[in-house]
Amino acid sequence: MRLRVIPDNTSFDFFKHWKLWFGISGLLIVLALVSFGARGLNYGIDFRGGTTIRTQSTEHVDVGAYRDALSALGLGDVVISEVFDPSFGPDQNVAMVRIQAQDEVASVTPETIAQVEAALQSVSPDIEFVSVESVGPKVSGELIWTAVEAVVLAIGAVLIYIWLRFEWQFALGAVLALVHDVVLTIGVFSELQMKFDLTTIAALLTIVGYSLNDTVVVFDRVRENLIKYKKTDIKDVLNLSINETLSRTFMTSFTTLLALFALFALGGDVIRGFVFAMIWGVFVGTYSSVFVASTVLLWLGVKRDWSKPDAEVEAKKTGTSV
Repeated sequence: MRLRVIPDNTSFDFFKHWKLWFGISGLLIVLALVSFGARGLNYGIDFRGGTTIRTQSTEHVDVGAYRDALSALGLGDVVISEVFDPSFGPDQNVAMVRIQAQDEVASVTPETIAQVEAALQSVSPDIEFVSVESVGPKVSGELIWTAVEAVVLAIGAVLIYIWLRFEWQFALGAVLALVHDVVLTIGVFSELQMKFDLTTIAALLTIVGYSLNDTVVVFDRVRENLIKYKKTDIKDVLNLSINETLSRTFMTSFTTLLALFALFALGGDVIRGFVFAMIWGVFVGTYSSVFVASTVLLWLGVKRDWSKPDAEVEAKKTGTSV
């Protein structure tokens, strides 16, 4: 006997209060935009600029000890990560220490670098400082625009793909759902002032892919049922399609969240922002596939004659009329 979290034949009415859900989504988008305009984002080193120090030691890299030693200096955003390379010998333990720009200065001052080196030497006396590199605000500004372009181009590609595969109503619903997911994610990062860096951009693009996959599964079933139940009201067809894919949607989201919660608890500070964005994205992506993308389809309506050309061809072969 198989365990079923979601019964096979559910009959939830997802559109009984569709105006309410649509209104809530619109309100959340407005709040996200207001938060972004008023508070902005807490940009990380990737977007703010700063200095990267590459270290090497014969002792094992203790990221926690490094971070504790530097926390007393009050340097703001400091990212420490161990570098793994198969070519490294057993006495080559390499780490990257990234420090945000201080007081809008393009690079960290030599005095600050000396303080950092002294603090790290107190943890690992034989530590060597292999290189020191700085990223100025100009490069960081270019990264911001490149990240924006990446997200916009991804959503644009989705628009074209859905339009070609389905119809323009489906494409508009899918794109509005993706914009909904991206805006709400940015709004959460703005309101909580969590660090926003290139890993967060990677999370946004992953959320776009995840949400799109969920939406396409629902839309495929909608198209099948629109052909199968030509005289059934579109609201009933949408409800039927979502209920038929509900078990798949729930189990996919549930298993994904199991892995993400484990990473959030055990993955450390380096990937915590990425994992948080993904957890939030799974929730809003699942929500938007039903209450945004499908609701737009209900609102716009859609044609129901995909099978007509095939029927006409078959009629010509058999000599019957359609």
